[in-house]
Amino acid sequence: MPDVPAREIDAPVRRVPGRLVAPEPGWTTTADVVVIGSGIAGLTAALRLREAVGKVLVVTKDVLAAGSTQWAQGGIAAALGPGDTPEEHEWDTLVAGAGACDRDAVHALVTEGPEAVRELIALGTNFDHDPDGELSLTREGGHHRDRIAHAGGDATGAEIQRALIAAVEQAPDIEVIQHALAVDLLLAEDGSVAGVTLHVMGEGQRDGVGAVQCRAVVLASGGLGQVFSQTTNPAVSTGDGMAVALRAGAVLRDLEFVQFHPTVMYLGPDSLGQQPLISEAVRGEGAFLVDFEGNRFLQGVHELADLAPRDVVAKAITRRMNETGRPHMWLDARHLGADLWERRFPTILATTRSHGVDPVTELIPVAPACHYASGGVRTDLWGRSTVPGLYATGEVACSGVHGANRLASNSLLEGLVFSRRIAQVLPGELRPLQPPAADGRTAGLVPGDARRELQDVMTTRVGVLRSATGLSDAAGILDKLAGERAAGIDQQSWETTNLLTIAVALADAAALREETRGSHWREDFPERDDAGFAGHLDVVMSDGASTLELVPAPPSDRPVAEGGER
Repeated sequence: MPDVPAREIDAPVRRVPGRLVAPEPGWTTTADVVVIGSGIAGLTAALRLREAVGKVLVVTKDVLAAGSTQWAQGGIAAALGPGDTPEEHEWDTLVAGAGACDRDAVHALVTEGPEAVRELIALGTNFDHDPDGELSLTREGGHHRDRIAHAGGDATGAEIQRALIAAVEQAPDIEVIQHALAVDLLLAEDGSVAGVTLHVMGEGQRDGVGAVQCRAVVLASGGLGQVFSQTTNPAVSTGDGMAVALRAGAVLRDLEFVQFHPTVMYLGPDSLGQQPLISEAVRGEGAFLVDFEGNRFLQGVHELADLAPRDVVAKAITRRMNETGRPHMWLDARHLGADLWERRFPTILATTRSHGVDPVTELIPVAPACHYASGGVRTDLWGRSTVPGLYATGEVACSGVHGANRLASNSLLEGLVFSRRIAQVLPGELRPLQPPAADGRTAGLVPGDARRELQDVMTTRVGVLRSATGLSDAAGILDKLAGERAAGIDQQSWETTNLLTIAVALADAAALREETRGSHWREDFPERDDAGFAGHLDVVMSDGASTLELVPAPPSDRPVAEGGER
């Protein structure tokens, strides 16, 4: 594809608060680098940076272990097995990404991934091993090789989190502030990072709103799952990092590509918030999907059938739900037997049984739910955002590795690899500490109790199935919510304002991408359209008003011989 200039999209201007209403800081401190988030991305960045910069401060919204990493069941993907190669992992990633990946980013991910996983092991992460002592590897959707390393059967994220926290606790030079919400970035006169304001709940003298002046900020704050009514993400995933970056002028990319995990346990129509994930690894061990008549409806849909990429499986489940008028489908894993369930999936087994379903003898009710944001803060290959001094890694970032649909078990790997990359360049790019400039952005805050209406409209109009009519309805409701004002200041209102900020940008991007690609499914434009939409939708905001731009790029899932580019 020849170079085509980016073009601004004729989209309606949405207005949300330019910054959050908050009290003046009651305390101040300084650091060289502030890392916001404490999952695999944030703690890896902190551990690496402490060796090369002065003071590293880790800020986490809850406790160190409360983010999405601990909930990752399946494992971490890397070409570690016999016969596997980074090149094969690369191609599986590009195919899953439906033409919207950054080839160079994917190449970095898969080539540096094996070494990064080995370093996790050296750090103390206890992955599962086969009886012969070799690393136990399994397969998930979209992979053509067994390359998923796992721990505790289905507790991979929790084990990685344990090892990283243990390492941080052995590093007294890393300061940690828990129970702290990042409110907004402080910017210098030239628009670069000068610090961040925090709201801390009960940290001794650092209580309430305060300011940290710093030379750089690394966002590792996770995703946006709480934008939707049902999600596999924890309660802390309210899109704070993305909203903070957007308000500061950073470019966000690919927000419309939200992955809905196909097999989330269905708990009934009134169940809200974090839902139990049934890992893809269960299908990797031989489980399969059936409808209410017992038909295996993935057969013939894709060459990998029940292990097709997540967008394919989620769409197939949703189609069959719509065709039959049923609220869910079924996952049949009874034939795996009690021994395998207890050994390989003890966490999932306990969870399903706690909800009254024994998968050893019963079918598991499943339906798609929001799982992962493939888009986020646009970064280069070294985690740099478009705001000087602001870096991003993990789910909050859009590094380009996931494209339109993340390949299973690449998320932990992305946070690991790109945090290592940030640590390679950031120390040499540290700017002098700068005083924050006067903040002229328009402050605002929407009521916390608007969250339910926001989540409902995003789920019903901007969820798995999208159309022009539904997206237009969503825009109207979101505009209405943006016009409401909170009576007071509290964390619920801050989080809801962040959710609204991201929801508006996400819904606008989904409306403008008039095609179906990966996890973005338009009923009214059911085909992929490379001629019109090969590339990325970037959003940038100035004082609450956003602008969208289409940045063309060659389809990344075409072989180089056919015109693809690295």
